[in-house]
Amino acid sequence: MSRGAVDPVPPPPDGLLWSVVGDIRELLMLPPALALQVAHPSVGAGVDQYSVFRTDPWGRGERSLRSLQLWVYGGAAAAEEGRRLRRLHRAVEGTDTRGRPYRALDPACYAWVHATGFPVFQHALGYLMWPLTEAQERQLYAEWLQIGRILGIDDRDMPPTPEEFWPYYRAMLADEVEVTAVLRELLATDVRLPPPDRGPLPVRALLGVVWPLLLPPFLRFRRFITVGLLPPDARAAIGLEWTPEQERALRGFARVVRTVVPVLPERLRYLPLARAARRAAGLSRSARPAR
Repeated sequence: MSRGAVDPVPPPPDGLLWSVVGDIRELLMLPPALALQVAHPSVGAGVDQYSVFRTDPWGRGERSLRSLQLWVYGGAAAAEEGRRLRRLHRAVEGTDTRGRPYRALDPACYAWVHATGFPVFQHALGYLMWPLTEAQERQLYAEWLQIGRILGIDDRDMPPTPEEFWPYYRAMLADEVEVTAVLRELLATDVRLPPPDRGPLPVRALLGVVWPLLLPPFLRFRRFITVGLLPPDARAAIGLEWTPEQERALRGFARVVRTVVPVLPERLRYLPLARAARRAAGLSRSARPAR
C-alpha cells in the first residue's frame, strides 16, 4: 500500500509481535531469516556489493536490530523508519550472479526480504517459545503484512493470506534460492570476524584479549543456529546438510532456552526499546498472546 495522508500503523500491543520481536530469543531467529534473504541471488548480490557487514558487522547488526524494533514498538517513528530504509535502498542496484539486473526496491526483491521473516519466525517459535496455533499463525501473518506496509511494500506484492503465502514461498524455494557468496560467508566457520566493538570499554578490552579463543566456537554456534532454525524445506532447497544428531542437539538447546528465558527479569528478557514500550503499554513480563 502506498503512503497516503495517513501513515500505516505498527502492530498493536496485544498482538503477537509485541511479545516476540523484543524478546532476546529473537536474536536467535535473525540469523536464519538473514540467511534465507541472501539466498536469493539478487538480494545476495545487493548485500555483497553494498552492505558493510564485512567491515562493520557489529554496527550493521545493531542498526538492523534497532530498525526492526522500531517497526513494532516505534509508534509514529515506525513509518519514518520505513521511509528512511526506502531512501537508503534507492541507489542499490546492479547485476546478480545469474546475469539479471536488479534494484533493491524492485517488488520481487524487496517483498522477499520482508517475506522471509514469516516462515522463519513461524518455524523457530516452535523451538524457542511455543508452537503457533492456526489462529496465531494467521495473526502473525496479518501483523507481518502490517510491517510490510510500514516498509512501503504494496499489498499487491505480498500474498494476502497464509494460504496464498505458502505456494508463493515454495515457488521461490524451487526457482530462486541458492548458496550465494554472502550466504557462504554467513555459514563459514573459518572467517575473520573482529571482536564486538559495542558496550563498556572494559568489556570490549577483555573481549579483544580473549576473542581468538571465542571466535571459533562462536562461528560454529552461528552456523548451527542459522541452519537449524531454517525451515526444513528452505534448508533442503538451499542444499544445506542437517543430521539427526544436530536436530537432537538443537532440541536440547531449545528446551534450555524455553525454560530459562521466561523466568528472567524484564530487564534481561526484553531489549531496551521493547522493554520501554511494553512498560508504557502496561504489559507484564508474563504476558503471552491468547492461544
